[in-house]
Amino acid sequence: MVAKISTGQSLYGALAYNQDKVDEGHARVLATNLVLQPEDGQFSISDCMDDFRRWMPSHFRTEKPVIHISLNPHPDDVLTDEQLTAIGEEYMQKLGYGNQPYMIFKHEDIERRHIHIVSLRVDSDGRKINDSNEYRRSKAITEELEQKYGLHPAEGQKKGEDWQLTPVDCSKGNLKKQIGNVVKPLLKMYRFQSLGEFRALLSLYNIGMEEVKGEANGRPYHGILYSALDKDGEKTGTPIKSSVLGKTTGVAAIEKQMQQSGTVIKDKKLKERTRRTVSAAMQRTRTETDFRRELSAQGIDLVLRRNEDNRIYGVTFIDHRNRVVLNGSRLSKDFSANIFNDRFRFDGGHHSQPVQTGGTKHKPSPDSGTPSKEFSGTSSGGLLSLFSPDPSLPEREPPLPKKRKKKRRRYGRQD
Repeated sequence: MVAKISTGQSLYGALAYNQDKVDEGHARVLATNLVLQPEDGQFSISDCMDDFRRWMPSHFRTEKPVIHISLNPHPDDVLTDEQLTAIGEEYMQKLGYGNQPYMIFKHEDIERRHIHIVSLRVDSDGRKINDSNEYRRSKAITEELEQKYGLHPAEGQKKGEDWQLTPVDCSKGNLKKQIGNVVKPLLKMYRFQSLGEFRALLSLYNIGMEEVKGEANGRPYHGILYSALDKDGEKTGTPIKSSVLGKTTGVAAIEKQMQQSGTVIKDKKLKERTRRTVSAAMQRTRTETDFRRELSAQGIDLVLRRNEDNRIYGVTFIDHRNRVVLNGSRLSKDFSANIFNDRFRFDGGHHSQPVQTGGTKHKPSPDSGTPSKEFSGTSSGGLLSLFSPDPSLPEREPPLPKKRKKKRRRYGRQD
């Protein structure tokens, strides 16, 4: 069983995430502690917030007073609601949260049933719950619970729900939520060094991304737009600003991730394994179909970008085992777009069959006809207006009014 611990500032956000699952019929409240259960069993966020507030002091120094935990048994572990409740309660007691208000939710939106627990990290006196060696203690607790309930050990099990990613489906609606549920985990899981590489990774999950910059009303803006892609790789629905999904999906966070990724890729020599695998696949295959199949067997997806003349102008390899995304030219001059264009020129077209890699069903990027456009300039509406400053907000602190000079009164004749 794998435990995933997150901390944050928004109690509402943690409760709303789980309540949304409940409203969709994909989750249920199993148990609560110090939170009143309504007679009809229908919880509301506002009532739950009121109950939690009763146990929160008016002043506390902890920056992130909310804790959100997911406990993920192995898919082969079949547990009753009573067992899941007992596991959740014992885990919270042993971690030091037994006297805190908390709610246990059972999630059923994926095959592996698991539980989420929302609680507070400060007690009623404003003292922070001891979090010393919290992750180490958590691991020891889950191992103890595994033995007690006869569960599969977590060793080798994929950690948390970040791995349970589902490509965006335009027909299911709620695109903002679907996109957010993919973009955020991918940013945590994968290493990449350019927006193009990140864009290629997102395309596997039917998500498009564009960088937008320019000036509106005299103020510069720079941001990211995410869009859902249909089966043909075309954008559909209204683009979503990164600020709507959270600051971890914006320009600053992505630039930081790219910088850190470069260091990690170099220090851990992550390119070497991918380079060897791609090289071996090229030697064993002649067609694009066979090349994709060979790479897929090794946990690597291939994303090719073609123009209207079907010429390859971009190549990206996504290694799901090393969690790294590499453009062909970055990997080696032998894997550049020109090399593959010559290699697959008479191959009879390109392919986009779904590929099974790393336990997740990926769809290779539909090879778009033209490169992604960079938008810039000013606009009073449409796409660029999404990043325009809010007219209801002041552009800057208004200047202090100037003192008016008093006019001297002149007396006597004014001839």
